[in-house]
Amino acid sequence: MKKVMLKTTLSLAVTLASTQLFASGLAINEQSISGMGTGYAGRSSSAEDASTLYGNPAGMSLLGRDQVTAGVSVLDAKTDIKNTSGGRPGGTNDGDMVPFTSVPNAFFVKQLGNGWAVGLGAYAPFGLITDYESGFAGSNYGQKSEVKVVTLQPTVSYAINDVVSIGFGPTFNRISGELSSTLPIGNGFVDVKGDDTAVGYNVGVIVQPTDTTRLGLTYHSKVSYSLDGHTSVTGLTGFGIPDARYKTSLDISTPENVDFSITQKLDDQWTVYGGATWTRWSRLQNITVNNQGVTGPLASQLTSSTEPENWHDTWASAIGVSYRVNKEWVLRSGLSVDQAPTNNTDRSVRIPTGDRRVVSFGAGYSPTDDLTIDLAVSYLKEEDVNVNLNNPQKGTYSAQYENSAWGYGLGFTYKF
Repeated sequence: MKKVMLKTTLSLAVTLASTQLFASGLAINEQSISGMGTGYAGRSSSAEDASTLYGNPAGMSLLGRDQVTAGVSVLDAKTDIKNTSGGRPGGTNDGDMVPFTSVPNAFFVKQLGNGWAVGLGAYAPFGLITDYESGFAGSNYGQKSEVKVVTLQPTVSYAINDVVSIGFGPTFNRISGELSSTLPIGNGFVDVKGDDTAVGYNVGVIVQPTDTTRLGLTYHSKVSYSLDGHTSVTGLTGFGIPDARYKTSLDISTPENVDFSITQKLDDQWTVYGGATWTRWSRLQNITVNNQGVTGPLASQLTSSTEPENWHDTWASAIGVSYRVNKEWVLRSGLSVDQAPTNNTDRSVRIPTGDRRVVSFGAGYSPTDDLTIDLAVSYLKEEDVNVNLNNPQKGTYSAQYENSAWGYGLGFTYKF
């Protein structure tokens, strides 16, 4: 058995959403519809509903009542690919490779009394989905990327006193996905699948120095995966190479991040929010897939040196505001800016992302004291970025990407 290194630009071999979702790199922000309305400003300090289990687990003790919060965000992305050169002869560059995508979430919090609360959350913290047309000119560097991380988080929170609350929850994370690309000879096609389960944790603290001010700090740990799966190679029978499947492995880590925010109540109607998030994307320096048992002429086509990603750490920041119209209605708005972890040298067609700005609007409607329905809409615009790829085996491909997206969210909270 001969072991070779098959490098692909798998850009995170297994996580959910897309390069156009509302966070940088492979991160997903859509764990809270109420938070979406303020651009996720105040995420670690506001404790609006049970989704605080993700935003800051310390906030569960501040909710006052048992409650369940659930919601779904959907994404309608648009990508224009311009100024293209190279790629597969006769290939196309249609763009709009991100399908209509949905991201659900659900949280439950129960108050135990004496400052204690427990909860359980299910959400998606990271992800990727891009699916180019079948004749895409740059398909040697990436055809389809569909990867998911689904997380379950049991959590406990304790209010030490009227000022300080703390919270902690382990995360059980299931990562799975499929990533494919064409081969530069004939109709060759490579399809990689893999999955794994790994454990991380989230921890947070909320400090309330006054009745109108909350400060929050949340740490989401890194999660290290060792994926197992298979690589399928097809379409080379005309070159005397039969279709084959090889055992595949891949080690990768999703990064830790730190979120700090402030929630400031100005009066009975107005509340302002601010926040900043640091993410250690520098953990993603390169990606290599290990295939076992590749022999003969196939090995010479699949073997290549490790292709660098060279991502860097990023900062995201947001400001937001809410206005309580009356007992039933609250209106929200927010603005966020988010750095991209990619660089101009190593940016791939799988994640052709740039720095972004997002403007958000939302509303909460409470027809009764027990039920709140949340709505949100966001618009994202990225800076235009260039992809410039050159590999002796895969050829060259260059293009300019213009990315934008609309996001819509619907959720509810029921207290009992």
